[in-house]
Amino acid sequence: MTSSPSPTPAANPGEDAARRSDGRKVLLAAPRGYCAGVDRAVIAVEKALEQYGAPVYVRHEIVHNKYVVKTLEKKGAIFVEETEEVPEGNIVIFSAHGVAPVVHEEAKRGKLASIDATCPLVTKVHKEAVRYAKEDYDILLIGHEGHEEVIGTSGEAPEHITLVDGPDDVANVEVRDPDRVVWLSQTTLSVDETMETVDALKGRYPNLLSPPSDDICYATQNRQTAVKQMGAEADLVIVVGSKNSSNSVRLVEVALGAGARAAHLVDYAEEIDEAWLEGVGTVGVTSGASVPEILVHGVLDWLAARGYEDVSTITAAEESIAFSLPKELRRDLRAEAKAATED
Repeated sequence: MTSSPSPTPAANPGEDAARRSDGRKVLLAAPRGYCAGVDRAVIAVEKALEQYGAPVYVRHEIVHNKYVVKTLEKKGAIFVEETEEVPEGNIVIFSAHGVAPVVHEEAKRGKLASIDATCPLVTKVHKEAVRYAKEDYDILLIGHEGHEEVIGTSGEAPEHITLVDGPDDVANVEVRDPDRVVWLSQTTLSVDETMETVDALKGRYPNLLSPPSDDICYATQNRQTAVKQMGAEADLVIVVGSKNSSNSVRLVEVALGAGARAAHLVDYAEEIDEAWLEGVGTVGVTSGASVPEILVHGVLDWLAARGYEDVSTITAAEESIAFSLPKELRRDLRAEAKAATED
């Protein structure tokens, strides 16, 4: 994890003391930004471009961040919505959010070589869905309708999975056997809201089975914990992240729930409204799990230029997890794709 930048020194000790006395300061959350799954997915695209040359096609955004997508496009990645848009004999990369088995079949039919950059923690949920479906459980998948991760997980066992979109959706759930029901969840949800949904489900189904380990990923939980600690002290929390990033949106909600007077989501520092700073002494800053650190530095620079130079780090956890790159990057995929078109 990149360490927080040091506060810019004042011209002399007197100025430094005066600056601190005005009460303007920044609380910087740690951990923040890239998680291991995002790092793996972004590097997978970069390595594929290095090894095989452009173009490399990516089905959907590799991660939900505008800056990352634009940067990879400049390097030669082409983002498409559907597998059918990729010309025969090319390479397609599946995003960190995962895809349903039918998408892998589409790639084979389209004579494409594929690289699966699905986050291993999402893959874990997919495997749980397959296992419980084989054991004939009804699977209640807690998540947001239309999210790519939910679509991918649901595709593993569509006849067994029912989506539960928050606690208010629990009343709509119907199962075949209340004694054979298990819940799984999207990995990027609010921990508190997810457990509220689980509690509501248990109210209807006392024998509801839980997954063997928590589905909400460690990075999502750690970032939410840091924001809870920070939000209680902050007048304003700025979350760096894109609007289609579920975990980034959740950080705004968590900040408000923790006591922050206001919280806003921005992709870039230029999107910050100076009016947000009116009457604000303490600004909390964090970023979603798909946000590169350069964007956080941009926000810190923007705040420093407006007198918020005193930066303190709020550390909730230390992260050292790293995932190995997709195994497909160890093969000659261009040759495999060409061979497929000649079959």
